[in-house]
Amino acid sequence: MIAVALALGLSAKTKAPQPALQFDPNAGEARVMTMHDGTRVRYTAYERLYFVTNIEDSAYQFLNVYVPDGATQQTPIFLRTYVGGYMASAAGQPQDGDASGRALKEGYVLVIPGSRGRNSTVTATKSDKKKGVKKGQTIYTGRAPAAILDLKAAIRYLRHFDDVIPGDAEHIITDGTSAGGAMSSLMGATGNNPAYEPMLQAMGAADERDDVFASVCYCPITDLDHADMAYECLYNGTDSRQQGDADVLAVSNELKAMFPAYLASLNLYTPDGTLLTADNYLDYIKSELIRSAQIAKNAGADIPDSLGFVFSAPSINGGGTRVSKQEIADQMHMSVNELDKMLSRDIQVRPPMQLRLAKWVGEYIIDLDMDKYLNYVVSTRPLKTAPAFDTQGVVGQNASGENEEFGDSKGSSVNFTEYSAAKTGNVITPEIANHVSLLNPMNFIGDSVTDVAPHWYIRHGARDRDTAFPVPINLALKLQNAGKDVNFLLAWNRPHSGDYALDELFEWIKSLR
Repeated sequence: MIAVALALGLSAKTKAPQPALQFDPNAGEARVMTMHDGTRVRYTAYERLYFVTNIEDSAYQFLNVYVPDGATQQTPIFLRTYVGGYMASAAGQPQDGDASGRALKEGYVLVIPGSRGRNSTVTATKSDKKKGVKKGQTIYTGRAPAAILDLKAAIRYLRHFDDVIPGDAEHIITDGTSAGGAMSSLMGATGNNPAYEPMLQAMGAADERDDVFASVCYCPITDLDHADMAYECLYNGTDSRQQGDADVLAVSNELKAMFPAYLASLNLYTPDGTLLTADNYLDYIKSELIRSAQIAKNAGADIPDSLGFVFSAPSINGGGTRVSKQEIADQMHMSVNELDKMLSRDIQVRPPMQLRLAKWVGEYIIDLDMDKYLNYVVSTRPLKTAPAFDTQGVVGQNASGENEEFGDSKGSSVNFTEYSAAKTGNVITPEIANHVSLLNPMNFIGDSVTDVAPHWYIRHGARDRDTAFPVPINLALKLQNAGKDVNFLLAWNRPHSGDYALDELFEWIKSLR
């Protein structure tokens, strides 16, 4: 196990010379985790494995590895990041209630890396005039792009010791939620891109590849330089915006007007080959919401028409029916002949039979009133202000977490979009612009120098308003357009959350080749 000089006191951390990266296969500790269903999972824990040699923040720059009994060098690796709000995330232990514990139960090697974030700090132990640092000064260690650099270094560490750490570093599956979903998307979308290389070398990361096999992204808070436009494109027409503060509405109107140009620049095509434009974009979002609701309805969920959905008339016989006998038979797990025999006992298909069939088949959802639906979403949780992300100084607003994310090591907060900077009289420096670019997976998908993960699982709640539906939709479509395998859904009735429907997730993971 690597030896690290830890700081004395709560805030001070040393930066003494560090030894080479190390992994001791004999240093594991046998443990047992009991799952909610009573299953006991036996595994070996290897903890506090520092993944860089030039450690700036010893509280976060290490990972933990958990190897279930029976794992081999060919076992896939499930890498779960707990980044939230772009804040620091310490390397934790497996949890029986989320994907980390489920991964162990399924037999995957589990890796939980720590990473610095916008709130992580150290205290300078000496002055450095070249860096403008004084002894005793608080230094913010985790401003962009520190978190993704740490996660890339963790992946490189796993490859560096692939021969001795159980698990296959060629089959790493990343998972994260919210800002962690953004980090998962970045790990998947930026593999081996040279733009990160000088910073990784300076950190003392292993000289290895950092591409991954698959990325699981729950409600990714990403594409931050365009997220304000996307938000107002979707929510500008809601009662909350139209009847709210006049200054906020004016900002919303301006941001909404900017979105069509960005959408056009993406040159996105739907799975059926239709070019997405400002004219058909809302209809595509509608189709995704209808698909989500229909899946849920088929599984037995109650979908109220008060949300804006329009249903077909239930009918199972006669000309022009919307529901075929084969579809009914499939839903009821019987053959068409068996269905015919059952119907022959009730030729008129009286109401009790209609209800019985509707329980299994239900009506088709054929339309959605988007205005009504979006107002429903807003009713479940109030909208963010406009702008939703780059708020600092715009119509008198305070800095957001994202403004802090792109600040500097002294703890500043800055505007990071041209729109908000112009509103506040600030300038986007080349350094800030570069950091914003490095945190946007959309910039790397489809280029010639990046190894993008071949498999993607992207979920965003159908009533999640923390970022707008266009953000995950655009990510999914750009990946699909680049030829990647993408499993995408606006998960029905889900708020801003992650690691749900784990049966479905791990069935998807098992299907990967």
